[in-house]
Amino acid sequence: MSDTTPPYQRNLTVDGVAINVFSLSEAVASIVSAAEHGDNFSVCTLNLDHVVQLQRRSDFRAAYRRARFVTADGFPIVVLGRLLGTQIRRTTGADLVEPVCQQARDKGLPIYLLGSSNVTLAATARRLSERFRGLRIAGFHAPGPNFDPHSEEADLAIEGIRASGAKLCFVALGAPRQELFAARCLDELDGTGMLCIGAALDFIAGTKSRAPSATQKAGLEWAWRMMREPRRLGPRYARCMAEVPRLVIRTIPQIVDARIRKAA
Repeated sequence: MSDTTPPYQRNLTVDGVAINVFSLSEAVASIVSAAEHGDNFSVCTLNLDHVVQLQRRSDFRAAYRRARFVTADGFPIVVLGRLLGTQIRRTTGADLVEPVCQQARDKGLPIYLLGSSNVTLAATARRLSERFRGLRIAGFHAPGPNFDPHSEEADLAIEGIRASGAKLCFVALGAPRQELFAARCLDELDGTGMLCIGAALDFIAGTKSRAPSATQKAGLEWAWRMMREPRRLGPRYARCMAEVPRLVIRTIPQIVDARIRKAA
């Protein structure tokens, strides 16, 4: 994708990971095109929690660096991208599912759902089938709560995806498991795109609620979620906030370089 990026649209790089998809429409078009070509690929959505984990886990960094498409999920990352001179828009895993399913229906690309619970997946499959008549859902599977991307259970999950004939697989296991599993699938599947989407399937099934649209647009979805689950998410977001100054400092050289090149 970088080959078609205009000179003034520079990729923001975080710990060696380049954000190379700048909008939802670009992400959907890129994903569907790759699936039509029968490519193996993975899609990641970078947020502040992931930035923290990139600092701490080499396997997570390796998985992210293998992703073909990386979007900006966290609002601070969007701001830094714009300071770099890139017209970037926040694109989350939850944003991707329905427009990708619509295009998958139109292009005849079967999909697979992995993660969450069987109740959630059954409800999600039903709702997607109702919204996008003709969408082929090749199958779904909910791994156990202690799912290990390198376990025998993961072997069986990969075999299930392979046998289904799915061209796109939505992986809703949470970070870092979904990214690690997707990276493994790059080596073991043939012609399946793996989309790491977090809690998106729960939102569609209605087993979890997403922040109101106005809250999302204001970049405050994290605050809305923390108020609903303070005990679980409070420590996570505290770590994320502590990462912001370091992220800004690491990004300043990129911003300065981009502005010098643009002015030249």
